[in-house]
This record gives sequence, C-alpha cells and structure tokens, in this order.
Amino acid sequence: MRDFLEDAHKHMDDGYGRAQKHVRQELPKRFYEDAAVAEVAGGYAIELDGRGIKTPGRAAVVVPSRELADRLAAEWQAQGERIDPISMPLTRLVNAALEGGAESAAALRDEVVNYAGNDLLLFRADTPQELVDEQERVWGGVLDRISSTFSVSFNPVVGIIHEDQPPETLEKLGRLIANLDHISLTALMSITNLTGSGLLAIAILTGLETPENAWFAAHVDEDHNLRLWGEDEEAMKRRAKRKVEFDAAVTVLGLSA
Repeated sequence: MRDFLEDAHKHMDDGYGRAQKHVRQELPKRFYEDAAVAEVAGGYAIELDGRGIKTPGRAAVVVPSRELADRLAAEWQAQGERIDPISMPLTRLVNAALEGGAESAAALRDEVVNYAGNDLLLFRADTPQELVDEQERVWGGVLDRISSTFSVSFNPVVGIIHEDQPPETLEKLGRLIANLDHISLTALMSITNLTGSGLLAIAILTGLETPENAWFAAHVDEDHNLRLWGEDEEAMKRRAKRKVEFDAAVTVLGLSA
C-alpha cells in the first residue's frame, strides 16, 4: 500500500516536478537581490526585485493570504548563490496548485473523499497482538473522534479485502471540504497522499488531530516494523523528506483554508 501511495504522491509533481530534475542539472544562479510581497488584484504576489514571478508552467504566483505570501517570499529570500527548488517546499506546493487552477478543485475534492472511503485507518492487522492493539488505540481513536463530531460511521476491516463505507458518511465528509479552494485542496491532497489517509487529512483540517499526532498515526505500521527489525537508513531518509513535504502542506492548508 505504501508503494501505491508513493506513486500517487508523484501526481503532486505535475506543477513542480521539473524542479526535481535539478540533481541532473546545474542549479540556476540567483538573479535577484530582494524577494517581497505586493498586494495585487486577487491577492498577494511574490516579486523579485519588483517583478512578479510565475510558476514553471507560466501561471502568475498570486495567493489569497498575506501570511502565505510572506512565507513564500521568505523561501526566495533565503536562497544562496544558486536557487535550489528542493529547499522551497511551500513554493513547489503552491506552484502545483496554481498550475492546476481553480478547475482542479472538484477532482481534488473527489480524490480526498475516495481516499477516505478506502482509507489506511480502515484496514487492520489480525496479528501480532501488539500491532492490533496499537492500531485500535491510535486509528480507532481518530475514527471515534470523527464519528462523534460529524455523526458518521465507518466499517473497518481486518485484512485487505475492501468493504464499502456508508454513502452518507462519504457525503458528509465531502461537504466538510466543499468550500475549499484549489490551493487548500492541493495541500489537503498532499497530506492525504503523504499519510495514506484522507481521514487524517480531514482531521487536521477540522482540528480533530494535531499534525504531529496525524503523522504518528500514519506510521503505526512502519514504526512497529522498526521496533522489530531496527531502522533502515535509506527508509528513514525518505521519511524525513516526506515529513518536510507534509509540514509544507500543513502550513499551506493552515494559511489558505
């Protein structure tokens, strides 16, 4: 399942994936002195030496939140002699959202709800008992909070056989995110992909889970295996990189939703 989720998360690269190729190319030299924010029609633009910037796909970088714009400008200002897109996770995520455009909102909403209907938290182990208990404590706790807050129900299963969730549950979850714009939804989808859980993403959005607890919940299975077999250096590096992207998505969601 984790491999599938990693593949799914690659779709987030549609707007900024070309930046990942920097490992095969020389990074571009910094060509500006100052990065700043300017109020423009429709929100706040990022300007480099007074000129508005665009995404790699040529969409104007304008966001509705001044605080988010300030954070984006800070990433540009923090660049050294060369511009390294990997060090700019907020910019990359916002670029993906802007290149997707407002017309991507409906598809993003549907995808988050689809994840919630086939969610990580709904598939439980039958052994060992330690893992069974941990999943019930952590994952079951999240489901209980969502259920009691929004009057919905879930059908967790043991194993990997899919079971449909109640249609009214998915409808209510869809209504929770119905008014989010494409920037917020791109961030929500990124959280969903990175955790494997639309329910954890919605729990963060609605304040039912802290980002820290949600990240922990997303790694219950992985942490169990680490306790059994010890840490794998490469796996931990990948996890650390994903955590950077997760934190960026949480920040964008918090400043745009």
